[in-house]
Amino acid sequence: MHSPSSPGLNACIFGASGGIGAALVRRLQAEPDIACIHAGARLNIDVGPKVRPFTFDLNDEASIAEAAGSIGAPDLTIVSTGVLHSAEVQPEKSLKMQTPEGYTAAFAVNTIGPALIGKHLLPRLPKDRRSVFAVLSARVGSISDNRLGGWHAYRASKAALDMVVRNFAIEMARTHPQAIIIALHPGTVDTALSQPFQRRVAENKLFTPDYAAGRMLDVLAGLTPEESGQLFAWDGERIPF
Repeated sequence: MHSPSSPGLNACIFGASGGIGAALVRRLQAEPDIACIHAGARLNIDVGPKVRPFTFDLNDEASIAEAAGSIGAPDLTIVSTGVLHSAEVQPEKSLKMQTPEGYTAAFAVNTIGPALIGKHLLPRLPKDRRSVFAVLSARVGSISDNRLGGWHAYRASKAALDMVVRNFAIEMARTHPQAIIIALHPGTVDTALSQPFQRRVAENKLFTPDYAAGRMLDVLAGLTPEESGQLFAWDGERIPF
């Protein structure tokens, strides 16, 4: 696997207790050029080699600001948070199933939370070298790729997240020309998030968290600042917004 950063640099994972987030932490621990991994979750997680845990609440800006202050200037940040289904959020099969509660919950976690992480962390990125800030998005958030409809709140929240990424990339290019701000589609990964919706997924398209994490890190390693502000899939395909 290609290295996502230079020797002795720092990485940060928001959402390190989830299936993909935990796999990213494990993968980065094995990278000799990663000196430190800041691993954030709602509750404390197990500490491993090179891992510095921190807690944050995606719905509490003060906790996000405090976390950003403790992280410093990471060279690689991945926001591995998101919600597809919960007590408030259920993918809608028709427009009649839409609810204010569903939209509020989906946008709070999928859009507003990552945006606030960017608000407090992006200004801290190093200005003198390459850095990467990536958020997990989804192919179904692509407006131009939408052929099936449905899943209204989830699709809309991910489309909004992609717009946030594009805005951040434009602004950061003025002050941090080597920064890469990107959205990533991990594919369908065998985690609690996708479990209720795996029945129709082809066997070779249902990825383990470790596989998805490795492929996404490979993609991030090959990106340049000229590609900042875009959405990429786990296999390197650029997905149009």
